[in-house]
Amino acid sequence: MKVIGLTGGIASGKSTVARLLAAMGVPVVDADQLAREVVEPGRPAHAAIAARWPQFIRSDGTLDRAGLGALVFADPGQRRELTAKVLPRIIEELDTRKRTLEASGHACCVFEAATLFEERLEHLVDGVLLVSLAPEEQVRRLVARSGLSEAEARARLAAQLPLEEKARRARWVLDNSGPEAGLAAKVRDLWSQILKEVC
Repeated sequence: MKVIGLTGGIASGKSTVARLLAAMGVPVVDADQLAREVVEPGRPAHAAIAARWPQFIRSDGTLDRAGLGALVFADPGQRRELTAKVLPRIIEELDTRKRTLEASGHACCVFEAATLFEERLEHLVDGVLLVSLAPEEQVRRLVARSGLSEAEARARLAAQLPLEEKARRARWVLDNSGPEAGLAAKVRDLWSQILKEVC
């Protein structure tokens, strides 16, 4: 089973590309969805979080993701600690999904992960597809979709690896600066190339 990593900066259009690939029949495993699943009550990551940050466990046993997220976004040390508890479980879940997809006849899948480079997850994939967008356009889109101020949007962008570094490490780069109407054709063409090269 070949795995193509899909990543991109915040508001770059990575999720739109993932949806387009899924619509083409490409299996897409979403790291954010796996992260939500591995912290559900009864799962090992949930127990580890409850032991460390009990104040973020609601009375029904579910995790207050927003509260914990606010804490770890403001404190890099606690963010690293949370990542150390959750990331191994996400990797285990990815392996499970890969085996299931392979057993059902798929030769290739996409692993969508916003922080693939930041978390040094390249070893999990056979190549990385980066959705690229100029930083100024990322800020504009992020402000428009999230209601963040421009300063807040720039701060979030600054917390990620620079686009140039991501592009250097990616095998394929998809420029998403044009109109959305043309994106589907770009994705189709690039996926055909990836199938020939890897899958």
